[in-house]
Amino acid sequence: MYAALWRALPGPRWLKALECLVLLAVVVAVLFQWVFPVVAELLPFNENTVG
Repeated sequence: MYAALWRALPGPRWLKALECLVLLAVVVAVLFQWVFPVVAELLPFNENTVG
């Protein structure tokens, strides 16, 4: 998957690396903004008991 992504990105090696970093930042932002809040309500980890 990463090799296919690397080949699909345009530009020289340094630009591909920069594009990969930007894509990674976008994916992380989408996960933290929309995906994890929705999924967190469905997971049983909200009932913590420490003691």
